[in-house]
Amino acid sequence: MVVPHGTEQTVSGYTFKGFMSHTNEYPCTYLSAASAIGITKQDVDLCIKRLDKCLKTFKREKGDLKDELEPESESGNPAAASQEVARFMSVSSGQHSLYRVLCAFTAQAFLLTMVVNLLDSDFIVSLTVKEWLLNSNAFSTIKDDAFSGLLHLEYLFIENNKIETTSKHSFRGLWDLTHLSLANNNIKYLPREVFSDLDSLIELDLRGNSIECDCKSKWLLTWLKTTNSTVSDVYCAGPAELKGRKLNDLQYLNHKCTSTDFVLHQTLPFQSLSVDTFDYKNDVYVAIAQPNMENCMVLEWDHIEMNFRSYDNITGQSIVGCKAILIEDQIFIIVAQLFGGSHIYKYDESQTKFTKFQDIEVSKISKPNDIEAFQIDKEWFFVIADSSKAGLSTLYKWNTKGFYSYQSLHEWFRDTDSEFVDLDGKPHLILASRSQVPVIFQWNKSSKKFTQQSEIPNMEDVVAVKSFQIKNELYLALTRFIGDSKVLKWTNKQFVDIQSVPSRGSMIMQPFSFKERHYLALGSDYTFSQIYIWDEEKKLFVKFKEIYIQAPRSFTAVSTDRRDFIFTSSFKGNTQIFEHTIVDLSL
Repeated sequence: MVVPHGTEQTVSGYTFKGFMSHTNEYPCTYLSAASAIGITKQDVDLCIKRLDKCLKTFKREKGDLKDELEPESESGNPAAASQEVARFMSVSSGQHSLYRVLCAFTAQAFLLTMVVNLLDSDFIVSLTVKEWLLNSNAFSTIKDDAFSGLLHLEYLFIENNKIETTSKHSFRGLWDLTHLSLANNNIKYLPREVFSDLDSLIELDLRGNSIECDCKSKWLLTWLKTTNSTVSDVYCAGPAELKGRKLNDLQYLNHKCTSTDFVLHQTLPFQSLSVDTFDYKNDVYVAIAQPNMENCMVLEWDHIEMNFRSYDNITGQSIVGCKAILIEDQIFIIVAQLFGGSHIYKYDESQTKFTKFQDIEVSKISKPNDIEAFQIDKEWFFVIADSSKAGLSTLYKWNTKGFYSYQSLHEWFRDTDSEFVDLDGKPHLILASRSQVPVIFQWNKSSKKFTQQSEIPNMEDVVAVKSFQIKNELYLALTRFIGDSKVLKWTNKQFVDIQSVPSRGSMIMQPFSFKERHYLALGSDYTFSQIYIWDEEKKLFVKFKEIYIQAPRSFTAVSTDRRDFIFTSSFKGNTQIFEHTIVDLSL
């Protein structure tokens, strides 16, 4: 049977508090301790008999054994032996806190005597133990609460055993422990947070173990970097390629043993064509073009609800693009429309909304398809790519009072996208077109105009061009609707094709980066959109995740409150916001 905690049970004339074993022969405290180090009930029985005999021999040699002491029974009384040993320990504790085995019984037996969970008043003195040696035995495991009750223990040495595993709560409650040694065992892994209760730990010795330096040990690597304790060097026993190396030197485990995911965070119940983000006075905003609803909706990040909420709404006709520009603490939004001309709105703080600032000449832009804003020599410009047959892509310049038409680029080419890039320290503008290969314009410092410099060969029918950098190297992502989209690298004064990405109804291939990870999102009108991740060893993008978006038109990275999101605009479905999350593979 089992007696509930707090009740008393009499065994062989001795009264114990707390749980009892189902045999009614031993207090549960003994069996718990035995289980903690893998000792069977038979071993306990033999151990108690030896303790009883040893104690009597020791006291007889010191002349303390009285004639009236009852002779040892044949069966041995575990309860009697335990009380005698406890009294012996009580006497010895006043001399020195380091207990050693004085008779020919094992350290396992000593552990059984000292490790207690629910103590009778006769055992209270044992709580004062401060130092404990359990070296050179055959322990193979340390289970939860193996040292429960030893609240004042400061030194614990469990060296030269056969310990392979410990439990998460093996050292629970040892708040005063300052020195712990698990040296020269067979430990391969230590459970996460195994040292979490050791608030006073000064020194930890893990030498001579068989630590496997894989993802299960990543937490230990992190702990070694943050703990204030002095810890011996931890050497790897495996895997084979890491044998003999210090765990502390394997910082790449932090990256190798973490992955990422894109988890749906919020769904916006409307279609959209483009998304742009901007910061203003420590807040993050997003401008979304909604052609079917004839809106340019401005959202703001809600720091309380932790989502994006409506802030303002700019109305228009068939809005295809909303581009924000911050100039001298003023926020402007360029609203490109298919009908009724395009306009520029300025944020009015007194009204806490965007109001119309100026119109854009209708004669210059017939069918706007993209807006790109940039600075050259501290002067602000934006370009609108015109995709009409007689279109005239146009550059606009800020003159402190407004934007005015500054330069017409080329016409009759149905430009689909524009991208501003810095090539070898010089400003360039790339225009993609349905009717020719992408054209590169270079900024002329003398005339302060763009002049056509070169082309990107063998890349007809490009619908979008985006630039990105990885470790200071410049790349381009060129999107084709059908066929192969391309990743190009700028090297030796030219763009070189380094990767083909199969496209099936793709209108956008967008590069973006979060937390030193580089991604490439390829939309598809016919199937799942693909997210690729940059493989540093291969120097290529590899497939990472599929997401379903109806007719995706843009992927926009937004970061706020140390959280990262990707906005996915959809021409036929809801606009979705995915959160970029870190996945710990060591868990």
